Amino acid sequence: MSVSDLDEQQSALERTAPGGYELVLPPGWVRIPLREGMKEALEKILFSHMEQVPEGIPRDDAMRFRLEMRRQLEKQARAARRNGGLDLYLPVLPRGGIFLMASFIVAELPIGRDHTIPPQAVLAQLAAEEVPGGTATTVDVAGAPALRRVYPSTSAEQEQQDAPPTRRVDYVVPVADDPGRWISINFSTPGDGDIDSEFTDVLVELFDAVVGTFRWSYE
Repeated sequence: MSVSDLDEQQSALERTAPGGYELVLPPGWVRIPLREGMKEALEKILFSHMEQVPEGIPRDDAMRFRLEMRRQLEKQARAARRNGGLDLYLPVLPRGGIFLMASFIVAELPIGRDHTIPPQAVLAQLAAEEVPGGTATTVDVAGAPALRRVYPSTSAEQEQQDAPPTRRVDYVVPVADDPGRWISINFSTPGDGDIDSEFTDVLVELFDAVVGTFRWSYE
């Protein structure tokens, strides 16, 4: 189980709001906190969790592989933090001899703190925004209405690096008992190189199952 803290922004009148959240991670997945403890978490992942390397990489190249992974993870974590990220989640152990290419980020959304706008109106407005090739549906997360969006993504950086497109799944969730405050849970994967493949569908289903375990923490 993963537990994360939200920022301490509640006033005395908002003590009923949650102080964090909990979710259940699949085996081999880890959490990287982005506000505090990021460096320590990366060190632990790279030198404790990643005892294995993908098949085909010689043992003599294991350290080089870990250093490259560290560079990539730090780059990904810094980008997530700049975008309001609270936590980054990703698989660090190979399954069937391969590493899954997938990750998700929990972040605070700068939607605003207008307490007078009902959450349903915010969700309806977000659902009406057009995303090329995407779909949006209202779902239940932690006992409250939330928005789930699915869409393909190709960025200029991906095209420059000849990287594959990714399938993205975003959940937009209102923070319980804290009107006007929202978080997002953003998943991204290139799957097996085909974002419409059955394998990619399985990864998306795995992420949806993780979101299904999401609960607010009041400790």
